[in-house]
Amino acid sequence: MKQKLLLLTALLFAAILSANAQISIKNILKNSKEKAESKIENRIENKIDNAVDNALDDVEGKNRKGKNRKGKQRNQDSEDDSPALIGSDDVDESASGNSNQNNSNLDTEATGYEGKNKKNNPVVSWSKFDFVPGDNVIFQDGPDIMEENGEFPSRWDLVEGQVEIANVDGENVIMFIDGSPEIIPYMENSSEDYLPEIFTVEFDMYRPGNGNRFSVYLWDRKNQRAEGNREIQINLNRVDAGPITSTYESGKDYEEGNWIHVSIAFTKGKLKIYLDENRLINIPRYEGNPSGLSIQAYWAELAEDKAFYLKNVTISEGGVKYYDRAMQDGKIVVNGIRFDIGKATLKPESMGPINKIYELMTKKPDLNFSVEGHTDSDGNDATNQTLSENRAKTVMDKLIEMGIDKSRLKSQGFGEAKPVSDNTSAEGKAQNRRVEFVKF
Repeated sequence: MKQKLLLLTALLFAAILSANAQISIKNILKNSKEKAESKIENRIENKIDNAVDNALDDVEGKNRKGKNRKGKQRNQDSEDDSPALIGSDDVDESASGNSNQNNSNLDTEATGYEGKNKKNNPVVSWSKFDFVPGDNVIFQDGPDIMEENGEFPSRWDLVEGQVEIANVDGENVIMFIDGSPEIIPYMENSSEDYLPEIFTVEFDMYRPGNGNRFSVYLWDRKNQRAEGNREIQINLNRVDAGPITSTYESGKDYEEGNWIHVSIAFTKGKLKIYLDENRLINIPRYEGNPSGLSIQAYWAELAEDKAFYLKNVTISEGGVKYYDRAMQDGKIVVNGIRFDIGKATLKPESMGPINKIYELMTKKPDLNFSVEGHTDSDGNDATNQTLSENRAKTVMDKLIEMGIDKSRLKSQGFGEAKPVSDNTSAEGKAQNRRVEFVKF
């Protein structure tokens, strides 16, 4: 009898456990279903919100949301957004400047060289950008593709720290390596004031993920005195120009590496500073006397993956307004329209001059232009001829896209046949790489 009672108790306990297990499984399934439904609802709501935001952005003509979306896509496509640094032992230092077979799988369409990824290809959308570079190039450094990897950049002088030429994404750059490295343009008259009353400065700087700021000084800190100039500190979305500090919503992630295009315009005491397409500083009466240029990366550290990169540095003297040039000379010569190397793809900073031409043609409906492309002498004649034709057409098509009637424009290219300067210096080549707007 006792054994039967024990067996009955065991069977009853097992039945209770089974029932509880079934209830537990049902609860789990029910909770999972509810979580799945909730997740689906949230995803749908997010999609709807994004669609509404995108539609509103399109109506308002804003670009920031689109840039953020592109940045998110970049993170999904690639584990590492930082440029691919190619060491001096890994580079085929031929005249072509392309990296060796270890990087043969890199996307050549992204940058014009054998670049790392297509995501860095800029989108020309700077519709409100009003920066226009000066006419006469005083100093220009790419750096040149013939610069030797691992050596100090030949067109610069060192103030402090360690700086070398490096190959990043198949393109030569100036790499700021350790400490707070600082460089200045190597000029024959470096101790004198070589900046005119009207000048512009442009360059591209790569700030590493979680890196510090970099600084610009409008005097040569090795050979000149400050003369009232102050340090200009620059970060992803911030410029501190002495008494004035300005920020904006850049959409860039501080934890990721980012290229920043810096533009500085000085006109007889008025100072303007731009980051990418945004003007952050506008000082009507700048107290200093700009006399030179120094660029410093604050606490660069290659060993901690915090090297800074610099490229496309140009100092130019300003000139006459576009309308006056058209009336006086019958044409407007523009050096500020830039393209990817060896291509007819517009760089974003080209929109400054193009916006000015558009504004001029809108205000003067009787003004018609032949858009004419010119190159330097690098490469062969036939390639340069085709390239100049394609670039001129790209600019013409952009103006038509913006709203200028196509009957008011035509385009042609002259390759390297009509230089306005010598092709033996970086400055001369920069002058020859130009787009002219000739009245007809």
